[in-house]
Amino acid sequence: MEKVIDEKKQGSPLVMEPKKENGRKLFIESYGCQMNFSDSEIVASILAKEGFNTTDQLEDADLVLVNTCSIREKAEQTVRKRLEKYNAVKRKNPKMKVGVLGCMAERLKEKFLEEEKIVDLVVGPDAYKDLPNLIDEVEEGRNAVNVILSKEETYGDISPVRLQTNGVSAFVSITRGCDNMCTFCVVPFTRGRERSRNPQSILEEVNDLAEKGFKEITLLGQNVDSYLWYGGGLKKDFVKASEMQKATSVNFAGLLDMVAKAQPKMRIRFSTSNPQDMTLDVIEAMAKHKNICKYIHLPVQSGSDRILKKMNRLHTREEYFELIDNIRNIIPDCAISQDMITGFPTETEEDHQDTLSLMEYVKYDFGFMFAYSERPGTMAGRKFEDDIPEKVKKRRLQEVIDLQQKHSHYRTQQHLGKVEEVLIEKESKKSDLHWSGRNTQNTMVVFPKEHYKVGDFVNVKILDCTTATLIGEPVGYSDNN
Repeated sequence: MEKVIDEKKQGSPLVMEPKKENGRKLFIESYGCQMNFSDSEIVASILAKEGFNTTDQLEDADLVLVNTCSIREKAEQTVRKRLEKYNAVKRKNPKMKVGVLGCMAERLKEKFLEEEKIVDLVVGPDAYKDLPNLIDEVEEGRNAVNVILSKEETYGDISPVRLQTNGVSAFVSITRGCDNMCTFCVVPFTRGRERSRNPQSILEEVNDLAEKGFKEITLLGQNVDSYLWYGGGLKKDFVKASEMQKATSVNFAGLLDMVAKAQPKMRIRFSTSNPQDMTLDVIEAMAKHKNICKYIHLPVQSGSDRILKKMNRLHTREEYFELIDNIRNIIPDCAISQDMITGFPTETEEDHQDTLSLMEYVKYDFGFMFAYSERPGTMAGRKFEDDIPEKVKKRRLQEVIDLQQKHSHYRTQQHLGKVEEVLIEKESKKSDLHWSGRNTQNTMVVFPKEHYKVGDFVNVKILDCTTATLIGEPVGYSDNN
């Protein structure tokens, strides 16, 4: 649950510019977090070289791929339902091949071929470069599986095809895998050990995006603060690095500094942070560069020290407060959001009250809140009884949501009367006469279109707000254009 799941994007088929020479059709849809949507762009790039153009028409596809998530039970159930839909189409088009990619593929491996007779292909998150060989296997009548987790693969040499994009903002993956063995999380088992991408390949991708007109990037990883490049290799093996490797290593603060300097007109965001790994130098780098957005997604999961320990979160309540205080002192206008789990095994009413009191202290701008659901393969799933009644979980979750709504409104009200820079991303959902975009704090701002266009940086005076949106009027271009 360290990863933000945008419910509006779930199951979106990805479409890119077709190449005339490509004769085969690929239908690819993604579920889960931003990492999965980013990975789908990598897959599309690999398969474009194998003669596949994307399509958003399932019935037309020669190859159907679903990029899956194991973070919540609901995500897995959704994918199984989609496979039933593919099966109905496959009966009419028996030549169509179906593959499961990503975390669910990694978790279930060969079981997929046994349980879901429709599936021809099972590919884990580190095996996408093997897709051309696996597709050949399938076309020769054999089922194909590659779920080997790599210690080296970062896809740093593949330029992703930007599919799910407005041409304004893009994701840039900087790490893969995770070493934090949080007891509720399946990620270390589905995405492997943590390794970082060469900063040079990251800079090249960012510069390329700037040349193509992108105005904003999000540096993406399971745990971005843990980024560490020392010439390649796993994060845990840094202790064995040579003195030269250690002296020339680049940590996350160093990477932020490099990217901010390389493209001073480009907005930089990052996700997701882990409280135990976020250091003062990261906060100082944010304060130093105007183009690094003043927003941190900082999952806490619980406000109770006892539950944090049971979750194997390597920070305490007090350490989290200290980090919040440092952020507020160094970047007073920084927005902070949370992930929260209610009803973790053995959670008492007192533990729940600790969570509510932590929220009162921080007053988050917004959050992503879930009732605990046991995930097979996790430490919690193996060792702890899921002993909190569903009714209690839901009641506690509602109390957390209600408090967050109150705090969200408190935070949006603080913007009233201010002039803030907004990057126009798209037309407002509610009115074709208005644009919408985000300010540096990641809050959505809606304002009249006038003569502005998508991709413009506009100064907007904030006149009104809801719990989630700011409403304003444009007062001119910002100096960032």
